[in-house]
Amino acid sequence: MARATIVEDLLVSVLGEMHALRALASVQRSAEVLALEQASIDAPVAPGQLAEALGLALFVGLLDRVPSGASYVAVKVGAGDQVVFDHGALRTVLWANNGALPPGRAAIARVLEPLGYAQCEVYPLPTLRMTGYAYAHQQFPETLPQYFVSELHPEQFSVPFQDAVSSVLSSSREPLTTFDKWLLAKLTNKGKLPFNEACAVLKAAVGCFARQHNDPTLQAYETLKAESAEMAWIATEGNVFNHATDRVANVMAVADEQRLAGRAIKALVEVSASGRVRQTALLADKVSRNFVAADGSLSAREVSGSFYEFISRDCLPGCTKLDLAFDSGNATGIFKVTAEVAKAA
Repeated sequence: MARATIVEDLLVSVLGEMHALRALASVQRSAEVLALEQASIDAPVAPGQLAEALGLALFVGLLDRVPSGASYVAVKVGAGDQVVFDHGALRTVLWANNGALPPGRAAIARVLEPLGYAQCEVYPLPTLRMTGYAYAHQQFPETLPQYFVSELHPEQFSVPFQDAVSSVLSSSREPLTTFDKWLLAKLTNKGKLPFNEACAVLKAAVGCFARQHNDPTLQAYETLKAESAEMAWIATEGNVFNHATDRVANVMAVADEQRLAGRAIKALVEVSASGRVRQTALLADKVSRNFVAADGSLSAREVSGSFYEFISRDCLPGCTKLDLAFDSGNATGIFKVTAEVAKAA
């Protein structure tokens, strides 16, 4: 694979050539980051380049776990088009008994912020007993994907539910080494890294988007599921990339096309209070996960995995800037696609 940019070299170093090529073929590159790029890997790596590489790595990783999304993207790429990667999402739990992992969004913010991201908005999700936090890239907000990081609040549930949360999360491991943290601090302070150190940061950042805790017990899972489909999902999936979102011109038309293609999709398109942001999603694909029985044995069952989403954004009134906001009502509706499981593609 002939490479010409640092972002491409970063991806190859962390993903290998095959997955790097798939990511670059699938997603439209940021024109602003491309303007920064230099052919030599000896050039220092800027936060924006690492941010784009992280988004591409997470996107292709999601396709490996979401067959329905991979099928959609393959058709789009086959027609000579590419995805405009609008945002990705993940779920966290704001809970003290979280093992070695920082609680809530702090576990993810600590890698997003050195790459140039900052929390820009807060979205209450009261019916889910969660809160959503949007992180946008400070330098390239329109062309690099945002991250929608949600926190679940166990203290708003029953005591048995809280005990089940602790039993699941208390085994959480710390994915970052002392050296990883030192490199992230160096990137924050200096605003750039040598290529080899940037590769290490990218690998460490990707590793944070994973399940860090052990297999849940079946009893804990059932307790969680009875009160929160979202926490049950976290019990099996952890902090993996929950979904990736394609920014499309007409989400209504795309939804109709997906139904005609036989892909399971939400019945309704979510429309923001402003009317400028419209979202829908394919229903979550099934994944097989292990559970620990009362006697300590493992048993597998199919549960909701991650999913693929679509969004249309209009411009803000009186200007040419896109409305990059999210919407609490839209987010609450989108969360439901992991409660209803689609047939595996």
